[in-house]
Amino acid sequence: MYHKVKAYIEKYHMLDEKDKVIVGVSGGADSICLLFMLIQLKKEMGLSVEAVHVHHGLREKTADADAVYVKKVCKELGIGLRLYYEDVKSFALHNKMSEEEAGRYVRRRIFKEVLQEAGGTKIALAHHQNDNAETLLWNLCRGCSLKGMGGIAPVDGVFIRPLLCLKREEIESYLVNRGISYCTDETNLEDGHTRNRIRNHVIPYLEEQVNERAVSHMSETMEQMRQLWKYVESETTRYAARCIKVSKDQTRRVLLKAEFILVPEALRSYVLHECICQAAGGRKDIESVHTKMLSELLDNQVGRQARLPYGIVAVRRYEGIELRREGDGRPKDQNPEGLMKMRTLPRTSGKVIFPENPYTKWFDYDIIKNTVKIRHREPGDYITIDKNGKTQKLKQYFINEKIPQEERDRIWLIADGKHIMWIVGYRQNQQYQITENTRRILEIEFCGG
Repeated sequence: MYHKVKAYIEKYHMLDEKDKVIVGVSGGADSICLLFMLIQLKKEMGLSVEAVHVHHGLREKTADADAVYVKKVCKELGIGLRLYYEDVKSFALHNKMSEEEAGRYVRRRIFKEVLQEAGGTKIALAHHQNDNAETLLWNLCRGCSLKGMGGIAPVDGVFIRPLLCLKREEIESYLVNRGISYCTDETNLEDGHTRNRIRNHVIPYLEEQVNERAVSHMSETMEQMRQLWKYVESETTRYAARCIKVSKDQTRRVLLKAEFILVPEALRSYVLHECICQAAGGRKDIESVHTKMLSELLDNQVGRQARLPYGIVAVRRYEGIELRREGDGRPKDQNPEGLMKMRTLPRTSGKVIFPENPYTKWFDYDIIKNTVKIRHREPGDYITIDKNGKTQKLKQYFINEKIPQEERDRIWLIADGKHIMWIVGYRQNQQYQITENTRRILEIEFCGG
């Protein structure tokens, strides 16, 4: 069996010579088997091995006995041991977790701390094929993506799982044949947790009534799913780069509809998921219901919104869907005084040569009725759009020009009361144009022209 584990380690490049391995040892059959495997590998590869045992503060005397046993084994093997006592029950209550979930969180946190303190390179965990089969069934019953169908990965960053190639029966047989004792967690035999019910009833039924190699076949399928997920993940990244436009300040992302409809249908939900995750800056709690909301929003009219996790607001725009954090949609306060310079010029006789720079404009000063202001849009704003005096509400102008909603609040306006003289970067009002009757010219230079 050792050679089987060694080949599995080599297949996934789990260990290199001179690695310092932090191994979680609970005292159960799985972790004791893993410890003995690593001891043998230590001799061949020059590894350094250090054990960590976490006492959860549960199971009272039984847990104390587990800690004593792990101390004894590590001493006999000449392996350093770090023993931690944690109040998992209080942690679970405080963080509104199940004790099982809290225990897993606490262990991983401690393992990472030890890795850093001890200068370790890998963290070895004792998951095996039966654990993986339980995970697959649990994921399928709750609803999962393609990634979830891959179960537990052999390698996940610094975490390695050398025993995923073995069934529980193989591990126990290995220990019995060598006279190696181990501890039994009696809570694993209880049906209080869903995983325990899958372990104690569902998997035995499948092996007895459906196929005795059910666990092995599930393990093979999960391997295929992990390979398939790698490809899907790679393609998702490639298409997401085409579909997602990021603002210069990194606060907004726009899913471009024209690009998104070119994504193969099988990948669309993954691209939508990636879009939300990028905007949120995290992946936890981003579920299929949220990608469905985004998909439905694409078929909605401009201006419709959807609320997503992490305070993300998705808004339907002309070009697709904008994603931003709530409160980031309005322009930040700016002092307009530093953006605009104005001066008056006399209208000379002869041909008028207008400024060529699009951010320097001339206006008929004599027809201005109010103090000229630079500001953002307000209700009631309008602009004259032709020489005949036809006017148009500013809102309608933005709609006709298909200016994205998020841009409208940021566009600077030069205003004579509610009459917009210049939509900076877009259009100048026809009524304020220089004519033969103009006597004085108002020159406005925006942001240095």
